[in-house]
Amino acid sequence: MPSDQESREQWIERVYHSSSREELVRNYDEWAASYDADMQAVGYVHPAAISAFTARYVAEPDDAILDAGCGTGTVGNILRIAGFRNLIGLDMSEGMLARARQRNIYARLEQGVLGEGLPFETGSIAAVISTGVFTLGHAPASSFDELTRIIRSGGHLIFSSGVTVWQEAGFATKLAELEDAGQLSEVETSIPYQPMPYSKTESGYLTGIHVYRRS
Repeated sequence: MPSDQESREQWIERVYHSSSREELVRNYDEWAASYDADMQAVGYVHPAAISAFTARYVAEPDDAILDAGCGTGTVGNILRIAGFRNLIGLDMSEGMLARARQRNIYARLEQGVLGEGLPFETGSIAAVISTGVFTLGHAPASSFDELTRIIRSGGHLIFSSGVTVWQEAGFATKLAELEDAGQLSEVETSIPYQPMPYSKTESGYLTGIHVYRRS
């Protein structure tokens, strides 16, 4: 049997090399039971990083925050501890959502796919946050159109993206298009950091947090 370290590295490899959306969802469903422990073991930095940026830009504890790709609710848990009360979770994996539901921290949880229509009213969200989602094989660049639609004027889009895939996956181009259309304006980008510093397979990759303001 593989060691715990080998097992979690295999899960990471499986999700990042899924050949279809169906396979990706199935992998996340099956990984949900050990996901939190596995990611803590590789020093997963995203939850702390995105929570810090969210606290910087969301002023009111009752503002609606959409955790897009919420997984098991790790980020939501941090934000709830920090006092944010109107948290909404979205994920394509029912297995992950089941874990998030057990935390009892989200005002609403929805199963949905980024890149498709979302069940939220136009301008109803104060901030969309997302980590570990805008990467190869996960959410497409077209997801930003719908996410921008649901953010209220003056609200924020806060998300992580790998340094190498930022250009390769078309994320930079799509965000530039939305800026040119007067829908978003860039606020800041974090310094690059290792999202999984203790992972044998992923420690060499760098990520940044990007912040945009809705016009």
